[in-house]
Amino acid sequence: MKIGVVGAGGIGQAFAGHAAKAGYEVILSNSRDPESLSAAAREMGPNARAGTREEAAAADVVFLAVQWPQMPEALAGLPAWNGRILIDATNAVGPGFSAFNLNGKSSSEVVASHAPGARVVKAGNTLVRAMLAADPHVAGGRRVLFLCGDDSAAKQAVGDILGRCGFATIDLGALASGSPLQQFPGGVLPTLNLVKLG
Repeated sequence: MKIGVVGAGGIGQAFAGHAAKAGYEVILSNSRDPESLSAAAREMGPNARAGTREEAAAADVVFLAVQWPQMPEALAGLPAWNGRILIDATNAVGPGFSAFNLNGKSSSEVVASHAPGARVVKAGNTLVRAMLAADPHVAGGRRVLFLCGDDSAAKQAVGDILGRCGFATIDLGALASGSPLQQFPGGVLPTLNLVKLG
């Protein structure tokens, strides 16, 4: 399976590192040229490479980790999604940790509106970069990541990817109900570091 990362900052690179280590083919991209990510890709080993936004977005699964103001542009002008999975790791946070006005929608519902045809799963946005990048095997258990989405098969696929990366997952249900719990600011789950034992 090929996984594209759109927005290879701290969160994107943290996820990409786990995915590459787990054996997935990973394409890193950002708003600049691929060369700016070549060193980061080399550090992740032979399964990772730098590419363009369009190359990353054409992968089987796409991990979106851009700052909220850049989200519409990051998703604009891409090939048709045709049911491919989009993992939304964004947070609708503005200057001074202020919340953007989303007109009553969850942040992932807004993301989904910019990616028609994608099966959107919210995941990977609740832990700070250093904790997400750290070994998920800790204290005799596995670090927990939350996820939610409207397509059960897509959530299962994302859960399988995260499980192969070493994480445990908790399914919070649909985007409309689960995303508000996960999103920052406003949600109760961001920065919550849970470990599933056993």
